[in-house]
Amino acid sequence: MSQESTTPDLVELSRQCIEAMNRRDLDAAMSYFAADAVWDASLVGIGTFVGVTAIRSFQNDWLATFEELTVDVPEIVDMGNGVIYGICVLTGRLAGGGEVHQRWAAVNTLVDGLCVRVEAYLSPDEARAAADRLAEERG
Repeated sequence: MSQESTTPDLVELSRQCIEAMNRRDLDAAMSYFAADAVWDASLVGIGTFVGVTAIRSFQNDWLATFEELTVDVPEIVDMGNGVIYGICVLTGRLAGGGEVHQRWAAVNTLVDGLCVRVEAYLSPDEARAAADRLAEERG
């Protein structure tokens, strides 16, 4: 009998989603999300998207503004209780010119291996504090 864990590695699942976005493979990226997931980017001035269809539309429109885009994740941590904290660094070139380099942070909440909520933050410190609180609340 195998002793391997059947619990998904939430950090690896999160990395796979980011890698899919970097390939512009929205089908693979959206497989990370629950059907009723919420992407809350209101704190970074973008808005909130409810449901995988709305998240996909947002991501598709956002990606279309770039000729090139790479998202690197220099730090990603499983905070426990289904909470993932990560710092994202976007580097790219906008369609029509203009370089982009942006650093932001995210707090992702996962249930049964699917992301049910993403919260985007401009401040990694604020995101880390929010991730700490959320992990404790869910414990």
